[in-house]
Amino acid sequence: MIQTGMISQNAATRISLVRHASVHNSSNIFYGRLPGFSISKRGRLEAARTARALKDLIIEEIYSSPLLRCRQTAIEILNYHPYLKLRQSSLITEVLTPFQGKSSEMVDLRAGDVYTGVDSKYEQPEDILFRVQKFLSRTRRTCSGKHIVAVTHGDVILFMMLWASHFSTTPLNKKRFTTLGVLKEYPAVSSITTFSYSTDRKDERPSIAYFNPLIHLSE
Repeated sequence: MIQTGMISQNAATRISLVRHASVHNSSNIFYGRLPGFSISKRGRLEAARTARALKDLIIEEIYSSPLLRCRQTAIEILNYHPYLKLRQSSLITEVLTPFQGKSSEMVDLRAGDVYTGVDSKYEQPEDILFRVQKFLSRTRRTCSGKHIVAVTHGDVILFMMLWASHFSTTPLNKKRFTTLGVLKEYPAVSSITTFSYSTDRKDERPSIAYFNPLIHLSE
């Protein structure tokens, strides 16, 4: 069962995947891995609220996808943890897709499915799951019993949630995650999804806690 609400501090190894804040996108395109897309004015406020939600926790490391919107979101979190240095990992970057640079409306008409029918040189959900689990495995080894924060992207978080909930990481399950009971909303901008591991087993499916600071925090 996925918990909602504030994040707790306990003895487990916890890895909080934060989705980046809202992006300035006046052209309304599916930006994917395109460079230069920064968070908007609203996004800075969102990131600041997420940072406040994490400020009292003891965090061992802060990672970010290499993309600008994630780095900017992570910097807001670092304001409360100045003793840490931002680390980057391409393992948690955005999906590689042919829809990059296309109209967002085109992707919306596909219900966010940027995987079905695409050329094999582009990523599928299992590719995303493979690399995010590689990232999680590394951080679990180096930071056992600690809390790590990593700023990343929506599909990276959602496919990991599907796997942890014992569902197949498929384009169809991405569309039906609400009916599967995985989550009531697509991982919101600046949301925090924490995966908690209680053992060192490589195949452990972690417990999940989802928190949306934009709902729960006061102004």
